[in-house]
Amino acid sequence: MENLFTIGEVSKYQNISKQTLIFYDKIGLFRPAYVDPHNGYRYYSASQIDYLDTILIMKKIGFSLNEIKEHMRSYNIDSSLAVLRKQVAVIDRQIQELHLIRSRVLHRCEQMEESKAYRKNDSAIFTEQMEVRHILFQEVEKPYTLKEISIATKKCFAESFREQLPIFFQSGVIVPFQHVKEGRFTEAKMAFLPVERTDKVQNIMRIPAGLCVSIYHVGDYLSIGRSYQKLLNYCETNSLKIISDAYEFCINDYLTSHDESEYITKIVFYVEKSEQ
Repeated sequence: MENLFTIGEVSKYQNISKQTLIFYDKIGLFRPAYVDPHNGYRYYSASQIDYLDTILIMKKIGFSLNEIKEHMRSYNIDSSLAVLRKQVAVIDRQIQELHLIRSRVLHRCEQMEESKAYRKNDSAIFTEQMEVRHILFQEVEKPYTLKEISIATKKCFAESFREQLPIFFQSGVIVPFQHVKEGRFTEAKMAFLPVERTDKVQNIMRIPAGLCVSIYHVGDYLSIGRSYQKLLNYCETNSLKIISDAYEFCINDYLTSHDESEYITKIVFYVEKSEQ
C-alpha cells in the first residue's frame, strides 16, 4: 500500500522479528496503522517507525515493556526527562552490583588458581594467620547427612539472593570438633556462605582472626576423612592444640566441576601451641 510499510519491511528496517511486532500489537504497545480485513496483514505508517525507535531505545536503556507503555500514553520533554533521570539511578545501582559480582568472581578464580598447587600434593599441611571473616549461616538439621547439608546451603543462597547480600559465591560448612574426633567427618551442623559484614540480616557470624592449620582435600566429599586424619596427626606431632570446630571452605565443587575427583575443600582448624 502507498505510504505504508508491511510488517516484513518494518521487521527488516528495525532489525526486530515479526513475532515481536505481533506481540507488541497484542499488548497494545505498538499497533499497526492499518490491518487488512481480508487477510489480516499489518501495515505501518512512516511516523510509526519513529515511534518504534523510541520503544526500542527505551527497551535498550532498561525500561520494561509496561513502563514504556505507560510512559508513551502521553509524554513530553518534562516527563521524558523525569523517567530518564530515574533510569540513570537504576543503571548506577546495576553498575555497582556488577562491580561487586565481578570482584566476587575474581575472588573465586584466585582461590581456584591458588589451589592448583595442592591438587597433586593433597598431603601438604600449612599454618597461616587468618583474618576476621563473616559468614551467613543456616543450621543443618539432624541427622546431618549430605541431604540436610545441601538443603541448608540452598537456604543460604536463597536468602542471600532475596536480601541482596554481598556474598562471595562460595559455600562451606562447620563440622563440630566432637564429630571429627568420633570419625563423623561429614556430619556438619552448620552450612554457610562467606559474606562481607552486613546488618541486613541476623544470621551473620563473625569468624575471628587467629592462628590456623589447614589442608586442601582433593576428591569427593565422602573421602574427606583421610585429610582430617592427616590434620589431627599433624597437630599432635607439632604440639598444636585444636581450639575450634572445623571450617570447610569449598574451593572447587559442583559449581565449577562435574567431576567429583576434582573437588577441592579447604579444611581449617584454629590452633594454639600446647604447653609442654
